[in-house]
Amino acid sequence: MKKHSLLLLLFLSISVFFVSCKEETKKTIKTEKISFTKEGTLTIYKAQTDSVLTNLDIEIAETDYETETGLMYRKSMAKNHGMLFIFPDVRQHYFHMKNTEIGLDIVFIGENMKIASFQENAQPFDEKTLPSQVPVKYALEINAGLAEEWLLEVGDRVEFTKD
Repeated sequence: MKKHSLLLLLFLSISVFFVSCKEETKKTIKTEKISFTKEGTLTIYKAQTDSVLTNLDIEIAETDYETETGLMYRKSMAKNHGMLFIFPDVRQHYFHMKNTEIGLDIVFIGENMKIASFQENAQPFDEKTLPSQVPVKYALEINAGLAEEWLLEVGDRVEFTKD
């Protein structure tokens, strides 16, 4: 009887060890929440009347890492927020929505600070290429549907300041 008790105790000890080891390998890797960091202010003016269409608090993407990452992994964005991409060159630029969880409008802006083209309602996680169609120096990402809501048009003017 003692021998059976000792074997049972040994078996239970080994079982607990393996179960605890298995539990250790099942740790969930949590990604850190990315929150908005205001780095500037952007104003859009109607071309024909020079009236203010909207003011936005913006994050600015200038480095390679920032422009490659953009708004990836964000769960949402406030209506009065956006991300301004400042490119080192004036050329046709391309975007995609890989790892981007929110629908976006992409407003492409020329070196003259006028809206040059749009990509409206870019769908989350869509890896389709979204070109600027013309050479641009800047791009502004805003929530999907805002370009239409604000009646943005090619030729409307943009100004921004860095904080």
